[in-house]
Amino acid sequence: MSLTSKLLASLTAATLATAAFAQDTITIEDAYARSSGKTAKAGAAFMMIQNSGDADDRLISVESDAAARVELHTHVIDANGVAKMMEVEEGFVIPAGDMHMLKRGGDHVMFMGLTGPFEQGATVPVTLVFENAGEVVVEVPVDLERKDAGGHGSHSN
Repeated sequence: MSLTSKLLASLTAATLATAAFAQDTITIEDAYARSSGKTAKAGAAFMMIQNSGDADDRLISVESDAAARVELHTHVIDANGVAKMMEVEEGFVIPAGDMHMLKRGGDHVMFMGLTGPFEQGATVPVTLVFENAGEVVVEVPVDLERKDAGGHGSHSN
């Protein structure tokens, strides 16, 4: 085996090990996406991110072909009591042995410039990028009928 082949094999093994690590420590539950309608230019995704590892991790970015721009967002209440959405460039900490909820009215994935409508029952491909665990790919189901405005008290759809 040539040096190049050995290097390529080692790199492939390391990449697969990183993906396996992500799947072993980071799990995604109760994910769903929604938009306000067929002509909407924006949408959002919500989910519970569980970190079963021994060290904190951080969701640092998100990618998807479903929109021109995809960002991590939160809601902030200004001095007048008005809620504003804003990008969270530093991402979200996912504590070791704990979880972080992305929910309506709080932290969430924001899709801007949708490439097509979010249709009930379809899925949206999303890649979550973590500081330590690397990339986790999720097919997020679109649920335009869900009514939970405050969070995911139960994990059923």
